[in-house]
Amino acid sequence: MPLEDGDPGGPRGRQVNGEVSSVPRLRGMGDPPDGSSRTDTMADGWEPGPAPGDGDGTPGGAPQQAWKPEEALMTELSELVQKVVKSSSWWERHGVDISILACSFLLLPAGFLCLRSAQAIPFLLGVLTLGVVHHTLTVKGSHLASHNALTESKSWGKVWAVFFIELCSAFTVEQATYNHVKIHHGYTNIIGLGDSSTWKLPFLNRYVYMFIAPLAVPILTPLVALDLLRNVEWKAALRTLCCMFLGFYCHYWLLLHVSGFQSPWSALLCMLLTRSLLAHPYIHVNIFQHIGLPMFSAERKPKRIHLMSLGVLNLPRNALLDWSFGHSLISCHVEHHLFPSLSDNMCLKIKPIVSQYLKQKKLPYNEDTYSSRLWLFLQKYEELMVHAPPITELVGIQ
Repeated sequence: MPLEDGDPGGPRGRQVNGEVSSVPRLRGMGDPPDGSSRTDTMADGWEPGPAPGDGDGTPGGAPQQAWKPEEALMTELSELVQKVVKSSSWWERHGVDISILACSFLLLPAGFLCLRSAQAIPFLLGVLTLGVVHHTLTVKGSHLASHNALTESKSWGKVWAVFFIELCSAFTVEQATYNHVKIHHGYTNIIGLGDSSTWKLPFLNRYVYMFIAPLAVPILTPLVALDLLRNVEWKAALRTLCCMFLGFYCHYWLLLHVSGFQSPWSALLCMLLTRSLLAHPYIHVNIFQHIGLPMFSAERKPKRIHLMSLGVLNLPRNALLDWSFGHSLISCHVEHHLFPSLSDNMCLKIKPIVSQYLKQKKLPYNEDTYSSRLWLFLQKYEELMVHAPPITELVGIQ
């Protein structure tokens, strides 16, 4: 489990409200003298505070009213969000997203039964149902579980993480959490750390990568997970192997005994079909919302609020992707990176507050359409996905 703007060939720009403009140039962006790091605090929660290793500089290109320290900007925004969270009911904080996941489970019998039909329409309806359910559980469920956003109980959070990430998604919790929460969120768009480089396959051409390679995601995911098991304790590795096997076998058994597939190969082919149904938007979303936006070095980077506003982009709302992937991965990705422990529904609820605040402070609030990003990546594939991205230099004083 675990995403642009400007002309990549020239100075790195940013896309604000779908339009390209130059990146504000800042100065004094460096790590604190003591080299302290606050990755855990920043990534796991959303309390006010700078990103890990933030420097003491402030961004330029902003009006006089934004001269206050950057920490004050993040604190002020956090207080506004905190008021909304405290005034929200349990249903708004967790219930809506839990209900979506529960509805997905309830749709499973209908999906498997539709596959019994010899007629094309019911059969395709079954494929569509199982494909959407699979991605809802593996993408939305795993993503929320990795951030412990499904429940306020840490104990239950660990249970849900194992269920969604290992049983449903065939990945290991420890590596998924480390790579996504600690690295990607802790160092968003920092070269060599959270720069989304794991999504790049430079040996593939643009059309293969964008339209053919996603079909291999259901096969590559468990293979990558098995390779990463070398980095975890043997108990965690054994648990992951058991959960992976159980998840695959349950799916396979249901296709044979409920859907009525006559041969193992037809059942396996159907598994591949349903598990890759939304693999294209899954890959696209992960690259559209980060790659091509400003990139920074670990030594010279903006602080938290600027790092997230510069390096994260929102896509428009889409009923299918909102349901399957969640708002925090589609239309509220900026909000999610600023406040990663909030559920999808809460990210949607705070979206007007965050967007208004960032625009008020003359900070970037990146938005673009899916089709626009797709066209950009097809045009600029070499610059964005093959060559190393240039580092954004930040100069000037706010």
